[in-house]
Amino acid sequence: MNTEMKAIVVDDHPLIAMATKSILEQIQGVSVMGIAKTGTECLELVEQHKPGLVMLDYHLPDQFGSGVVKQIKMRYPGIHVVIFTGIDVADMYNHLIELGVSGIISKESSESVIQNMVRCIMDNCTMLPLPLYRNMRLMTSTPLPDAALTKDEVRIMSMLMRGATHEQIAQEIYVSKRSVDNYLKKIYEKLGVKSRVQALEKFVQSKYYNEMDRSEA
Repeated sequence: MNTEMKAIVVDDHPLIAMATKSILEQIQGVSVMGIAKTGTECLELVEQHKPGLVMLDYHLPDQFGSGVVKQIKMRYPGIHVVIFTGIDVADMYNHLIELGVSGIISKESSESVIQNMVRCIMDNCTMLPLPLYRNMRLMTSTPLPDAALTKDEVRIMSMLMRGATHEQIAQEIYVSKRSVDNYLKKIYEKLGVKSRVQALEKFVQSKYYNEMDRSEA
């Protein structure tokens, strides 16, 4: 096992962040270098400290955890990222693992479970909950083709990515809130999802998100 590992905690809830920091610092060899509240702050701390481990909340104020993982792994593929979340990410297990996360764990897990996972990672292993392990299909899964979204639908999804409310979207594109709701129902049907989180995750994986990234670069 490696004797020393620098870590960063990323969570916008101060009490949870401090509790996570305390749990990690009880592990021999782990030093928490800082706490970030957003994806942007996380990337800044990663650049500054070059940690071995990032404990990353999935739902951040400025972006989703998957986008942060992608950016970290592009710059520093050797950094371990653990998705530490209070929401159900079951539909995104495969995608997150394909992005390169070293573990996925619930915030409801006990201190000992969290610490055991980190110790496994320090030993270049991982630990997965049995339901996750049984549902994994990395070897057989094939990516679905991108759904055909209209220009307006892509614009709406892009605004959702930035945290816009339905009311704000309606004002921006000069339609009623009900029209925005109808747009989203059609988008959900096209993407084969049932929730906003699932839709945004599918959008992040699509060609439209990559094209949006390039246009804003």
